[in-house]
Order: sequence, then C-alpha cells, then structure tokens
Amino acid sequence: MPYFVYKVTPSLQLTYVDTKERYQEARAIVRGLREQRQDGDDADYRLIFARQQGEAERLLSTPRDERVIGED
Repeated sequence: MPYFVYKVTPSLQLTYVDTKERYQEARAIVRGLREQRQDGDDADYRLIFARQQGEAERLLSTPRDERVIGED
C-alpha cells in the first residue's frame, strides 16, 4: 500500500501533494515541505498509509478523538 502526502489546513481542506511506495521517501517529502513553510502559514503536511487516495482523504478528514493517557 502506498503513502499519500497531503497539505492539511486547519479547516481540514486537503490538497494532494504526492504518492510514494516507501515510507522513507514520503517522510523526506513531508519534512522538506515543513522546513520550507513560510511564516504565517498555518497548514500542516501529513502522510497517510492507505489503499487508495479516497481512503487516505477520508482518514485525514475524520476528526480524531482526544488521546487519553492514564486514568483520572
């Protein structure tokens, strides 16, 4: 399964960037894009492991629950 690279804005607008078969290649792209980000740009770059581009977009656009570490 491939790794999809996306630009994700705070409003969860997804912009497709690239697809790579190897994790190391996708990670290098994301790190490079994050380093080149301009001041004031509040978008993030994410990679996601999925079967198809549609599944990747669905996974990225689904809000994640807050992580619970330990019990209160």
